[in-house]
Amino acid sequence: MTNPFGFTSTTDDVLAGIDLTGKRILVTGVSAGLGVETARALASHGAQVVGTARDREKGSKALAEVGLDHAAIDLVELDLADLASVRRTADQLLMERRPLDLVIANAGVMAPPFGLTADGFETQFGTNHLGHFAFVNRLAALMRPGSRLVMLASSGHRFADVDLVDPNFDTTPYDPFVAYGRSKTANILFAVEFDRRYRALGLRATAVHPGGIRTELSRHMGAEKLQLLADSINADLAKEGKPAMAWKTPGQGAATTLWAGIVADADAVGGRYCEDCQVSPVISDESIGFGSPGVRPYALDPETAKALWAKSEEWVSETFDLRLEGHR
Repeated sequence: MTNPFGFTSTTDDVLAGIDLTGKRILVTGVSAGLGVETARALASHGAQVVGTARDREKGSKALAEVGLDHAAIDLVELDLADLASVRRTADQLLMERRPLDLVIANAGVMAPPFGLTADGFETQFGTNHLGHFAFVNRLAALMRPGSRLVMLASSGHRFADVDLVDPNFDTTPYDPFVAYGRSKTANILFAVEFDRRYRALGLRATAVHPGGIRTELSRHMGAEKLQLLADSINADLAKEGKPAMAWKTPGQGAATTLWAGIVADADAVGGRYCEDCQVSPVISDESIGFGSPGVRPYALDPETAKALWAKSEEWVSETFDLRLEGHR
């Protein structure tokens, strides 16, 4: 069957006719942008949503603006840049023993000045990857067979592969977009390895690029830098004989997340990278710019994915393997 969804599809298009009553879905980063829209769409179709926010008051206000109150969403505090917060929130959810049907790792930070997390990791890698790595792995025991993990990645993964030797820029000059690229490649590789490890247990994982959306994510860039990035993308598209990029609405941006997490065939998206409600082609040609769909081969490399998992366990000082824990 031809996939009816694409670039302009919205969350409401993707979920049309789908009843999510009885499904419990966790979404990180529900205090703005895509997270709020994702939570709204899921709740409007009957899902019980657990949302996380670094600032609960900000999250409550943002959710209330789209008609969600505490009866519609369970809001919990989580700071992905602090592993103590990650463990505290994960333990709180584990104590409740309430199963999950879908986990959406949506929260993130993009291109800030150089900084370190509470645990001494470069801000973007520590927040976007390591925070989610520890949080998702701790909650994986709650995921029912048939559940999925969706990692919010980005075409920005094309800025850089992961660096397993110098993740914190100790010996190399800091570049905010290189750091962002490393963290987004890590998000994809985490999905690749999670899917490989746990598909036999009935758990699948995928990574998605939501597209270009004007949200709080770009707050560290400012209007001028954001426009320069858009101009660069458009220059690449012009060289390829393609029209200029179009910004997506939050509803269009979150559509791929819900398509990959709920609608698409699990075998089609498991361990893959998706955008515009499609599985993306693998592109080795570096002359193809960011505005064209595609994923770099290094972001799907299974050996790198295994190595990243092992190093991430080392960095967060925890090991994770549901296969050894009798997951059911």
